[in-house]
Amino acid sequence: MIRVNDVVEARHRITPYIHKTPMITSRQIDYITGNRVFLKSEHLQKTGSFKIRGATNKMLHTLNQHRNEFQIVTAASSGNHGQAVAYISNECNIKAKIVIPEDATISKVNAILKYNGIIERCGTNSEERLPRAKEIAQSENGIYIPPYDDPFIMAGQGTVGLEILDQLHETDVILVPVGGGGLISGILTAIKEKKPSIQVIGVEPKLANDTFLSFQQRKHVLKDGTKTIADGLRTSKPGSLTFPVLLRYLDDMVLVSEEEIKKALTFVMERLKQVIEPSSATVIAALLYGNVKYKNKNIIAVLSGGNIDLQNLHNILSVETSS
Repeated sequence: MIRVNDVVEARHRITPYIHKTPMITSRQIDYITGNRVFLKSEHLQKTGSFKIRGATNKMLHTLNQHRNEFQIVTAASSGNHGQAVAYISNECNIKAKIVIPEDATISKVNAILKYNGIIERCGTNSEERLPRAKEIAQSENGIYIPPYDDPFIMAGQGTVGLEILDQLHETDVILVPVGGGGLISGILTAIKEKKPSIQVIGVEPKLANDTFLSFQQRKHVLKDGTKTIADGLRTSKPGSLTFPVLLRYLDDMVLVSEEEIKKALTFVMERLKQVIEPSSATVIAALLYGNVKYKNKNIIAVLSGGNIDLQNLHNILSVETSS
């Protein structure tokens, strides 16, 4: 299990390669929720998501340990992790092959290609992609970079938590989208070992509630074939390394519906003029539609990414919204 010192080391390692992302505020969200809400804007991060943090930490550590021992790095990703691995690999002059789902969003595919990543399509869920990426690494003398279930990935993502502590000293609650658990496990480690009084709440779509069910039952629960629009959260079960961190530190899990995600996404684009992806909108949905019941608190909502498929945006936003 990673410790806060691992997260601190990750911050020192990756700082030259990433942005320290800003906090965005909205009086309207404050009014609706009765809280002071701050949006940790990882959608403004390099490559458009928090994933660059973990990928960079893992890549730099691996290069330091095995620089002349591999010819390629591989990753399995619905998009954001693949973009991050392709970007940092390109920066380090290492070839990257990214295994993506058959239905990956066009914007994420194009970004991987822009960073000179090589693409291979495989299946629609992580249970299909992960073994294929590992197989390629083994057969082509490469190194596999996991999307979440790795201590260096987790520590890198945890630097979001350290930045939050720097930016808002009086934080009461942090809301984090949950897929495989790399982001939330890293944030939990940083927050709970630095300031354990802060509550950390995970947010999942109802259609992809594997971590919610696993957290309730205190064991891994497999959920296949999710079709949530929050494509970055389409994992089948929480990671074997990330899940113990959640069991140790996580305060609660909440679920949001597909309609709530769509409405929250529309709200952010219309009122805040920010482009975020549906995975990020889950935390806004939890705030706007009563899933998180706090008043007069300082709440951080982590906007995990902004890589949305603009060609499909009209379908994603096709719900009735109030003015």
